[in-house]
Amino acid sequence: MAGKLIVVKIGTGSLVRSDGSLNLESMKRLVDQIAQVVKKGHKVILVTSGAIAAGIAELNVKPNPNDIVFKQACAAAGQSILMSHYREFFKAYGLKVAQVLLTEKDLADRMSYLHTCNVFERLLQLGVIPIVNENDVTSINEIIPVMKGQEVNFSDNDILSVLIANATEADLVVILTTVDGLYTKSPEKPDADLIPVVEKITSELRKAAEGKSKFGRGGMKTKIQAAEIAMRSGIPLVIANSQRENVLLDVLDGKQVGTFFKPMGEGLSSIKRWIAYSAGTKGQIRVNEGAKKAILKGASLLAVGIESVSGRFLIGEVVSLVGPDGKEFARGIANYTSEEINLIKGMNTAQIRKTLGYIRQKEVINRKRMYLKEEEKSDEQ
Repeated sequence: MAGKLIVVKIGTGSLVRSDGSLNLESMKRLVDQIAQVVKKGHKVILVTSGAIAAGIAELNVKPNPNDIVFKQACAAAGQSILMSHYREFFKAYGLKVAQVLLTEKDLADRMSYLHTCNVFERLLQLGVIPIVNENDVTSINEIIPVMKGQEVNFSDNDILSVLIANATEADLVVILTTVDGLYTKSPEKPDADLIPVVEKITSELRKAAEGKSKFGRGGMKTKIQAAEIAMRSGIPLVIANSQRENVLLDVLDGKQVGTFFKPMGEGLSSIKRWIAYSAGTKGQIRVNEGAKKAILKGASLLAVGIESVSGRFLIGEVVSLVGPDGKEFARGIANYTSEEINLIKGMNTAQIRKTLGYIRQKEVINRKRMYLKEEEKSDEQ
């Protein structure tokens, strides 16, 4: 595997001690491996946790996991400390690093998303290792606990690592954690078996992944969700134990390490990846049954098939498409504003021209800029 782009995510549990402070020995050992990977001709984007732990040590305070603002303050104090450690460790190998702090909005907005992609591309061209974390001062989603029934979002660093891989069209994602991979049940149970390869995400696998990590926000559940996004996007992903000796080098050498999640075919195009996993929806368009069937067969959305519009959105923003049953079956980028669509819903081309005085596009949403839920090929058995 020569000359590949790899996204490496290091979880909180791999970087902190049992008392919640930063484990510099573990950090240096992982940096040593990343440096060897780079020296072999690969490019690496590092997604890291650990800012809060670094802040706790810097401020000489006791951990307070239930105080969100306290954790934000620790992250603010710790982020520069974390980066200074990474800088010194990589400097020993003649490698330079750059800090990239992101929020959900940075990837949800199309222009910000493209700017972010451009910066990653240029940093990698310059031979710099981007080190990514969430901006905890302005976004708290990574540091709030995961509640029962709560959807996992961008800000879980597991999910973030895959979204970064999508944005940069990476060749591999490696999520380093404190267990050897995905097990058939809790790895603490004596009859639990490590699953070496996953080709489909099943309900049984989701059940096996329940539970949270001690220091991180999500645990194996968020890693499974990240793996599912990677598989649909055509990107292989490995979950492995950060404590294993030469874990990154072994993964790149093709050795059986941890759990390998196989990509599903060629995956989605770049624009569809963004629509599906990064962009938030600004509104909703309800279509009739005929329009829904046509879209599912590969057609674009025309105004004549639209029944109603909810929410306010502008040209170029992502909207949700629902059928007569109210269930979302697709998402896409709108060629018209919500106000315009309200005026032209149910109309043919001639009627649209007469109503608006112009035709911006024949389609309200072009099929090439649309993501269908049917493209999610995971097995829900």
